[in-house]
Amino acid sequence: QVQLVESGGGLVQAGGSLRLSCAASGRTFSNYYMVWFRQAPGKEREFVAAISWSGGNRYYGDSVKGRFTISRDNAKNTVVLQMNSLKPEDTAVYYCAADLDRGPPYSRRWDMYAYWGQGTQVTVSS
Repeated sequence: QVQLVESGGGLVQAGGSLRLSCAASGRTFSNYYMVWFRQAPGKEREFVAAISWSGGNRYYGDSVKGRFTISRDNAKNTVVLQMNSLKPEDTAVYYCAADLDRGPPYSRRWDMYAYWGQGTQVTVSS
């Protein structure tokens, strides 16, 4: 079992930045592939970004590429999503998810991940 707790959400104006963190506990963090998803009201859960166990492979959804950066610190059992140039359409609940890193290819489907945090709300005002 892996327990995940997100933090760092909030209200920000368009063009601003937020930094989301996901703290993991329970198992060896460095064995896990970490992913951020988001879900806006009335929409499907959307892939945002992902990072392999070593940090050597990083992937981004098309809508956030060039604005968001995912990173991890295996010594601190933490994955971070740095979000810059935020837009109103980035408004959503952001979730951290994890699965054992078995190597690529990595799924972008939310239903393929066993471990989830509770989510943190990000609201971007225009």
